[in-house]
This record gives sequence, structure tokens and C-alpha cells, in this order.
Amino acid sequence: MGLYQRWRRLRLAGLRACALHTGREVPKSSEPAEARGAAGSTPPRWLVERLGLFEELWAAHVRRLESLAQKEHRTIQITLPGGQKVEAAAWNTTPYQLAKQISSTLADTAVAAQVNGEPYDLERPLETDSDLRFLTFDSTEGKAVFWHSSTRVLGAAAEQLLGAVLCRGPSTECGFYHDFFLGKERTLRGSELPVLERICQELTTAAQPFRRLEASQDQLRQLFKDNPFKLRLIKEKVTGPTATVYGCGMLVDLCRGPHLRHTGQIGGLKLLTNSSSVWRSPGAPETVQRVAGISFPTAEELKTWEEWREEAELRDHRRIGKEQELFFFHELSPGSCFFLPRGTRVYNALVTFIRAEYTRRGFSEVKTPTLFSTKLWEVSGHWEHYQEDMFALHPPGPRRDNPISHPTDTLALKPMNCPAHCLMFAHRPRSWRELPLRLADFGVLHRAEASGSLGGLTRLRCFQQDDAHIFCAPDQLEAEIRGCLDFLRSVYAVLGFSFRLALSTRPSGFLGEPCLWDQAEQVLQRALEEFGEPWDLCPGDGAFYGPKIDVHLRDALGRPHQCGTIQLDFQLPLRFDLQYKGQAGALERPVLIHRAVLGSVERMLGVLAESCGGKWPLWLSPFQVVVIPVGPEQEAYAREAQQGLRAAGLVGDLDTDCTLTLSRRVRRAQLANYNFQFVVGQREQSKKTVNIRTRDNRRLGERDLMEAVRRLLELQSSRVPDAEEIF
Repeated sequence: MGLYQRWRRLRLAGLRACALHTGREVPKSSEPAEARGAAGSTPPRWLVERLGLFEELWAAHVRRLESLAQKEHRTIQITLPGGQKVEAAAWNTTPYQLAKQISSTLADTAVAAQVNGEPYDLERPLETDSDLRFLTFDSTEGKAVFWHSSTRVLGAAAEQLLGAVLCRGPSTECGFYHDFFLGKERTLRGSELPVLERICQELTTAAQPFRRLEASQDQLRQLFKDNPFKLRLIKEKVTGPTATVYGCGMLVDLCRGPHLRHTGQIGGLKLLTNSSSVWRSPGAPETVQRVAGISFPTAEELKTWEEWREEAELRDHRRIGKEQELFFFHELSPGSCFFLPRGTRVYNALVTFIRAEYTRRGFSEVKTPTLFSTKLWEVSGHWEHYQEDMFALHPPGPRRDNPISHPTDTLALKPMNCPAHCLMFAHRPRSWRELPLRLADFGVLHRAEASGSLGGLTRLRCFQQDDAHIFCAPDQLEAEIRGCLDFLRSVYAVLGFSFRLALSTRPSGFLGEPCLWDQAEQVLQRALEEFGEPWDLCPGDGAFYGPKIDVHLRDALGRPHQCGTIQLDFQLPLRFDLQYKGQAGALERPVLIHRAVLGSVERMLGVLAESCGGKWPLWLSPFQVVVIPVGPEQEAYAREAQQGLRAAGLVGDLDTDCTLTLSRRVRRAQLANYNFQFVVGQREQSKKTVNIRTRDNRRLGERDLMEAVRRLLELQSSRVPDAEEIF
């Protein structure tokens, strides 16, 4: 029996076992999810109509493909992994059928295919001669497909349980999430997640197939006539005559795909968090609910991940920040962090590190205002594209004693430094002799993040970046990019991070001349190839103003973080009419490079806290040394040793709690993650020495106090990760 005969006979087997739980009407927040799930079993009208239209379109799709298979009956050549070539029937043979011919294991583990380098559904017939590869969950691309399919399961469950209006549901580097709308006053409670997760598990058990078809814009509008969010996406994103939709059980969604063959390939799925997010639209932004989750091919893999997650939770920077008294948050300043003395020590050490690199690499640090007229952001283009993410305020009106004074412009807190640096470049005539001009700024930035997206140090409304902008001549661009890449590698090596780079090229809505983009992308590619580190190509992921290199680092637990970036910008020099006098005397336009290594200093501090698990390297540590006198008689000398440490610029604390034994105090210091303990007794007092131990209870023995201080300063200035081992 041919593939499409099998599809024709396919109905919704297994779906009825997962009956629809509720209609489109927004459930009352006071009604528990279990009660709502048991209350309704009849599918609502909008769902029946949508599914009925999809089935009509699917039947026509099947007939069309059967017709093509008969009219264009021909043999095509397929190149398999390893170079082997096999024959296949156009419009009939699928990648899944070829995977089964190779091995049953491959057929079972493949999540999607790549056909001539493009993602492809396993059950979609091949059309022409092709180079075929298979994606499994082990690959980054395979995980993206797997989690993208999982978010469709979550969307289906949200429709059934909550009557949700689906918005968007992408995969992420660590799983997936789905945004959906429940009404203006309805939010999702954490207690409802287990019920939603159970519905997801029922849908995966049903092994519902994913079915792909192309629909015209009119058909798309008819399919999603009850969903204003999808209608907005169709209007904004669908530029061609057709777009792809996928059906899975009773779910029908607008999606590029590809997807798994069926939901039964998801062996383990867990919903993790719920929060609020904001759907941006030309009208008033809507608050939507966001549910995030993770999934795996087997339940065993999910269990292994949960064990790993327990370790990650022990390293949560919010927990470490509280236990070590580094920072805290307060409801009276949401989205902002209060850094306590110890946390400020870590913060300043990071900034000092970058400042030292700035000096070595020819950057000039500047300070720019925090508050600007919105006219600046109109010139830069941010007011048009970024206004909803900015804090704007209206100054007071005319003073009573001067009623004829003119009202001041609307002001906005800066969300980035680049426009201010453009003003700095343009404030006087510039010469080619000044280029490259590298301006660095640790100015405080403010961004109006949605309250539901705030989370510890990872997403704040108030933060600082190691932000820098390089103004250079076009022929200096390649050398500057190489310098930026070397900057990244040097800093990440000290911080102990591995990283991977991605070149993002021009998107569909790019601004500027294509030839200029081509030239810039070639410059970035050459720099990456010479750099020698692995990198990926991400076509179409660049910013509208220029291509970029994104930096994805991995911490000690293998988790990815995007912190650094290198971006080319053709638009700001044009918008601000930036010019310099070239060697020939004519005015020329500079090229602008945006770059950051740490990114948000606050976020990097959180990443480092979790990566080291609170065991800070000496140069960053807020717990470098604690001096412990054996008895009250040595307390005066212990204070002298503490003062010597502090005078040298080191962190020196003192433990004079003689109610505890010496061994108990040493152990307490080690559990508090002090890098070193200086124990002083009668012998050490008489010889002006200290007996040194490390937080891992290595006994380094007796050392002269001043020599120990000098050695600590050497280790601190060299920023080694293992000072305790090499002391």
C-alpha cells in the first residue's frame, strides 16, 4: 500500500482517547483545572470547523500528490550519508523509508531529515535528486526539531484544557515554550501545570502523526479566523502565496516545520515553569501566558536530566547570592539588583578585569548621560523599533513663575549606548589619523522588560554592559574583527568558558545595499576562518542594520549562554551622518562595530556564580582569606594579619568566635568557601607567620605573613583559576 493510500485511510486513531477538555471560552480562574478538564467532552465549534477545513485541505493535498506521482513517475538519485547512492521514486519515496533500508535503529532514532541542506520531514516524499542526511536528537538541529514538535503538543494541550488562544511556540537551546492568551484577566497558576502536563503525556501516548500541507493566504485566514494572533502573523510574516501548516490530532497550527513523524517519539516530557510575557503588536500589547518545558526521546533520558537539574538548582545564582550575602532584590525596585559589599567586590573585579583589557587593547573609556530626548532615539531608529522596551517620562510643565517657557521634550532612559557614542564621534571634525576610535562605556542601561520575564540576574530592567563601539575605516574592518575575537577568547579563557561562534547573515528586512552586506559578511567569514575556532552559519539571523557574530558560551554544567556579540552596523553612521576626513582630503563614512564580551555584567556574574557553584576563583572571590586565632591570646596578632591583608587590597575576614573549637571554625570557613584560612597560634604569633589551609582542606604549612600576602597578590593579579593548588 502506498504512502498516501495509508494517509487516506488515516483518521484520528487514538485522539478520542484524549477527549477535548474545554471550549474556547476563557475558564473562570476560581475553577480548578481538574474540574474544568472533567466538565467538557464536546469539541467547541471553532475547533470542529478548523479541523474540518484542515481535513478537506488534506484530502485535496493527498489527491494532488497522488496525481503528481502518476504524471511525473520517474526515478531520482539519492545520495545517502557516506556517499552511497540509491534510487527512489519521485513524489513517493520518503526519507523515513530510506532510513529503514539503512537500519531499523536509524529509522527509530531519526527525528527529521536534511535534504540538500534544508530541514525536511521524514514522511514528506522526495521530489528530485537529493543529498540526504538524517537528524537525531544527539545533534543541535535534531534537538531543535524535537523540541519544536514538543511545543506543538503543549499547544494542543493548552487548547484542550484551557481553551487557550495560541500565540507562538518555539524551541530554545534548552527546551521549548509556548505563549498563549487566556483573556485579559486570566493567568495560569502553577498548580495547573501538573494537569497540563498530564494532557501532554496523553497526547504523546496517542502517537498522533504530524501532517504537513501548504495553504494559500485565503485558506490560512479561514483556518485561523478565530485567532487574532495568527492572523497578525499571517499578515506580517507570510509574504508568499502560500505557507505551511501542520495538523496533529485536533491541533492545526501555522508552522514552517519540520516535525517528528508522530508524538509517540516523545518518550518523556516535563513542564517546568509558567510566567507572563508580552505580545507586541501595533495596538496595545497583550499579556500572554508562557509555559516552558523540556522533553526527551525516552523516560530514562528525562530522569537523567532531572538529576542534572537538581545539581543546577543547588548552583542557582539566586540561592548562592542569598547564602553568601552577595545581592538581593526588593519589590520596591522590581527588575533591579541591590549589590551588597561582597557582591560588589565580585562585580568590581569583573569590571577591573575588562578595564585592564581595554587599556591593553587601545580602548578609551567614556561616560555618557543616562537620560536623552526621544529625538535622539528617533534619529537612531530605536524609537520606531524599540519604543515599547524603553522607559519614557514627561518632565514637569512650565513653572508658575515663568508661564511662557516652552515644554521640554519627552525624555527616555537609554537602553543602549550606541547613539550616545555616535554623538561623541560627531561632536567635532574627525580625521583618518584618529581611526580606529574605540569607545567603551559601563553606563547604566534601562529596559522595560515584562515583569514575567524577570528572573534573578539573568533578566533585569537596570544593568550595565561592557559595551564598546569601534569607529573604523572600511579597510580596517577585518583587523578590528580579529581583535574583537581575540578579546573574546582571552576573557573567556580566564573565566573558564568554552564557546562556539555563529555568523548571522542578512535577514529578509535588511536595510542598505546588498553588495555592502556581501562584502561585510565576507569580512566576518574570513576573520572567523582565520580565528580557528568552530563556528556555525545562521542565514537570515542578522540584525536589520548589519551582520553579526553571536557568541554562545558553555558553563561548567554544559549549559549554553549568549553573552558576547560582535555586530556590524551600516545604518547608524548614515542616520547620524558620521564622517571623517580621509587621507585624500575627502569626507568618508566610518564603519561601526558594536561589541561586548561579558554582555550584561550582572548576568555574567550570575552565570559565573552558577558555573563555579559559589567556589569563586581567588581573583573574583569575596571570601579570599579568613584569619582564625587559636585562642584569645592570639586575637591581637590575628587582627594585625587581617589589617595586612586589607592594606594590600585583599579580602581579609576574622573569626574570633572562641566558643567553637579550632577545627569547627576551620570547617565553617571551608564550608563558607573561603579560599584560604590563616590559622595563628602562639608559634605563628612569635614568628610573624601564618599556618595556611585551603577550602579543600589542603594543609600548606607555615609561611611568613608578608610572603603569604605577596603570593596572594601575585595569584590575584594573574587571575589563575586554581590559586589553592599552586599557592
